[in-house]
Amino acid sequence: MPPDEETRKDYDYMLDHPEEYYSHYYHYYSRRLAPKVDVRIVILVTVCAISIFQFFSWRTSYNEAINYLATMPKYRIQATEIARQQGLLNRAKEKGKSRRSKEEIRKEEEEIIKDVIKNKIDIKGGYQKPRISDILLFQIVLAPFYLCKYIGWYFWWIYSFNIKRQEYGEEEKLYIIRKYMKMSQSQFDTLEDHQRESFLERQLWIKENYELYKQEQEEELKKKMAMDPRWKRYRRWMRNEGPGRLTFIDD
Repeated sequence: MPPDEETRKDYDYMLDHPEEYYSHYYHYYSRRLAPKVDVRIVILVTVCAISIFQFFSWRTSYNEAINYLATMPKYRIQATEIARQQGLLNRAKEKGKSRRSKEEIRKEEEEIIKDVIKNKIDIKGGYQKPRISDILLFQIVLAPFYLCKYIGWYFWWIYSFNIKRQEYGEEEKLYIIRKYMKMSQSQFDTLEDHQRESFLERQLWIKENYELYKQEQEEELKKKMAMDPRWKRYRRWMRNEGPGRLTFIDD
């Protein structure tokens, strides 16, 4: 007698309805050939594979970003100054005076500058060092913690600023401004310090001030586009030709 309950029912049904031979045949082999792997294991393996790909992809992108930042004056000057203060560049020159060529010394100095950018300079936004807690697997595991943290923060915000009517601190003001601008935290972190200071000076956390600022930015963008030769050519083409415009020319 078949061992499991479903097969037993199919077997009894087949005895009662022998004329449905092909249907019984299909159900029997579809059950026998069905995969026995637990769906949870498949999901776990898939998440782990995606997480591993994420980590190595982000690390590659990070190294490429460091190479790019080493060419930017803002970061290169800071890194060079820090390396000189710590004597790293002088040490590299003295170390290779008699044994290595200038090209080898230059390459070592370049690596020193990149290491300083990685370890000593605070890089924010899209260039920051990837963290293992950012990959999908850890995000799923830590999701309940993040949810509880957000709920606690949300109630604290309501209690502090909606009920007690406390004044916003600098961090809260920047948070409101970032939300008005519809920017992610990493995007907002890439802004220069003087830009964030100008936002605070103009009190952009106040809705009316932000709307005025937004209008000014839109007007400035329109002026720039009006002066852009490429935009002028595009408008001229749209006015004279346009996409899909029909013309009737006599042969």
